[in-house]
Amino acid sequence: MSPRLLFLTERFPPDIGGLARSAGRIVQSLEQLGINVDVVTWTRYLPSGEVQPPQPQDSPQIFRIGLYRHWDMTLPQTLNALDWLHQTRQYQLIWGHYLFPAGFLSTWFGQQYQLPHIVSARGNDIDRALFPPGDFSRLHWTVSRATCITAVSADMAEKIRLISERDDIVVLSNVVDSQVFSPLPDLDRQRERATLGADEETLILGFSGELREKKGQGFLLHAFTTVQAVRPSILLIIGALRPEAKALLQRLATEKPDLASRVIVTGHLENPEDIAYYLRLCDIYLQPSLWEGLPNALLEAMACGCCCIASDAGGIPEVVTSGENGFIVPRSNLHRLGEVVLECAQLPREKRLQMGLKGRALIGSDYSPIREYQELQALLNRLLDNPVSSDKPQ
Repeated sequence: MSPRLLFLTERFPPDIGGLARSAGRIVQSLEQLGINVDVVTWTRYLPSGEVQPPQPQDSPQIFRIGLYRHWDMTLPQTLNALDWLHQTRQYQLIWGHYLFPAGFLSTWFGQQYQLPHIVSARGNDIDRALFPPGDFSRLHWTVSRATCITAVSADMAEKIRLISERDDIVVLSNVVDSQVFSPLPDLDRQRERATLGADEETLILGFSGELREKKGQGFLLHAFTTVQAVRPSILLIIGALRPEAKALLQRLATEKPDLASRVIVTGHLENPEDIAYYLRLCDIYLQPSLWEGLPNALLEAMACGCCCIASDAGGIPEVVTSGENGFIVPRSNLHRLGEVVLECAQLPREKRLQMGLKGRALIGSDYSPIREYQELQALLNRLLDNPVSSDKPQ
């Protein structure tokens, strides 16, 4: 009989953002390994505390719980739901995707029922919980007691080690399908760029994901202002805007309407193929993050052969080697991002293309779905009594 796993995550498709996308991808791999997966996630689109059961034909089975206004109400109600689910479905393993709330609940529930449990640190969940004393106590309790901890980068694994003194942290990186995220032939690329109003002289600067403060939204817009003052440019934001980012663009439209007209926002894109389409049009991809785990968007841009300029946040220096497959700007110098973009743009186009291809080669070798599948298989075989499937994913 196949083992049954309970997967807790704050976001799950069709929710937007890297956390939801990575959750969906990991659950898909778990199912390919022969695991029966039940997903529990939260939503603001149900009455507080209501549990929406899945449809019988759904795979995975997704249980959505309506959020209360505060977590101190949501968490006890979620534990009630987990108790009921475990009594009726009998889990062999718990997985908490992100340290809080999912990781904390997984550790509590796993210890309560003496079940092995995995907690995965994915983004800025360590940084957010390090400093407020109450949050730090919960963080320390979670990472010290979890059966297994995974981290999305070596940088994050080291932070967890410093907190917990554990030496058994598994680095489980984000991965990219390099067949979906791939470069366009040059003639096709030039034709598609024209649909954005870009001629051969126009520089298209790209950013992908939810534009917000932790992603360096202020530095991104300042850099675009600097570049546009020197040469014709377009800022292509591939994704959605959070309220504070919308306010920044509205202010830009008021103060510099000509500049604001050069900003193109696609809105949320559901399909990876659509994201890849826009990434292929970028001359230079920017990731000026202030805090990070290992951003999906940067890996996808590299897989598309983009020349990338990124900050040194989190695990980014683990994939970008400055001067070889992209450029790193220290977070202390992000105010100079526009100058770095102009310096990069002055490089021979062949040099930028070569750097992009080196980045793509790294993603194909070290950040592939097959590699993640194999790492998940090894992880589950450590925690479960019966070995899981050894077949490779389709």
